[in-house]
Amino acid sequence: MSVTDPAVAQPWPLAASGHGLRVPRQVGGWVLPAVDIAVLVVLIPVVGVHWLLGAGFALAALVVLAAQGQHRLRICLRVSDQLPQLAVAAGAPLVVLLPWHSGDALLLMGASGLAGLLVARGGLYSVLRGGYRRGLLNEPTLIVGSHAPAGEIAELAAEHPEFGLRPRLLAQPSGLAEILATQRITRVIVCADDSYLVTLIRACRPLPADVCVVPRLHELGMALPRASMDEIWGVPLIPLRRFGHSRAGALVKRASDVVLSGLMLFVSGPLLLALAALVAVSGGGRTFFRQLRVTRTGRTSEVVKLRTVNGDLGEHWSVTADQCTALGRWLRGTHLDELPQLVNVLRGDMSLVGPRPERPYYAVRFGREIPRYADRHRMRGGMTGWAQVQGLHGDTSIPDRARFDNQYIEYWSPWWDVVIVARTAAIVLRAAGTRRQRPRRCEK
Repeated sequence: MSVTDPAVAQPWPLAASGHGLRVPRQVGGWVLPAVDIAVLVVLIPVVGVHWLLGAGFALAALVVLAAQGQHRLRICLRVSDQLPQLAVAAGAPLVVLLPWHSGDALLLMGASGLAGLLVARGGLYSVLRGGYRRGLLNEPTLIVGSHAPAGEIAELAAEHPEFGLRPRLLAQPSGLAEILATQRITRVIVCADDSYLVTLIRACRPLPADVCVVPRLHELGMALPRASMDEIWGVPLIPLRRFGHSRAGALVKRASDVVLSGLMLFVSGPLLLALAALVAVSGGGRTFFRQLRVTRTGRTSEVVKLRTVNGDLGEHWSVTADQCTALGRWLRGTHLDELPQLVNVLRGDMSLVGPRPERPYYAVRFGREIPRYADRHRMRGGMTGWAQVQGLHGDTSIPDRARFDNQYIEYWSPWWDVVIVARTAAIVLRAAGTRRQRPRRCEK
């Protein structure tokens, strides 16, 4: 595999050394947040509002900017494209702070905040463009693809230094993750639409590289705000999400897991004890059923459920309703047999929401047989998930489960977790209120 450049023939240095090799400078993801923080902090004494009001406004504006994805440093540095989002970031905190302060002070803070963000970002972009044209801050960029669009993008990037890219073509990206890690790539532009690229790009998401995709029919207008897109000399680019694959996203998800699972365990504790007692007195074996599951790539954990069947069923994929105890059929129908997994969530073995963990034997088998099934192990397995609320549990389509699980991972947000938990609760309550349930096959 080779990395080539249609405009410049020199190879990239892999690392700093004593032989005069210069490591390309990188404009990190901290630039825009740092500028926004500086502007909003300076505004507090300049505008003359109380420091507590100013701090609340600054914090709320930064949160809105981060939620909008406006702390990503674009390739096309044009502040006018971001004006609506900056206006929302400056205006949204006013609604939250209105009960605690008069309207005039808030309006002054909002107007000053918007003006400050526009001026600061405009100045930063001018400085960056000047540095790009002088070759001081150019970022190593991979153009992935072997067709004409990839060559066109590489030529446009080389002809327009104001974008700050040092393009290289990569026709066969079989070792994409290794190239990003060893050559310190900061940007990737994907011009190919081969299906095998999906798994390769997913494997690179933990690395600190900004990834954009050229739409297949990029000449047609897309129903996306301009501030959410990027471009190179009139060719639109769609940036891939990073929050769900970042350390910050993982911390947010883990914190919500701890809080919610602890609260749910406290509320449902009496019910869980009562159900465990009923299972114990019903006979037929132990109270809890324990089984090893793949909860993440390279990790297995012992998942605990209330026992619903008699005896050991070995490696069978599923059991019939006739093989369940009378109480077990009701527990499976209401999914209350999974309440003990709240302890797994609290310990960090699982997440509250995520792809349902599978047994190691079937995880390996499905990974070989079903495209991108193994990609669902990028996120910690969950008690419930996007596939489960679609009815994909038990003896249902595994490819469909993998599709919904991977969609959830790609578009994860705290709000989506709330939606899935609410839908799961509705399903459980509806099932618990049903006196008779149609016999069904039960996933072991």
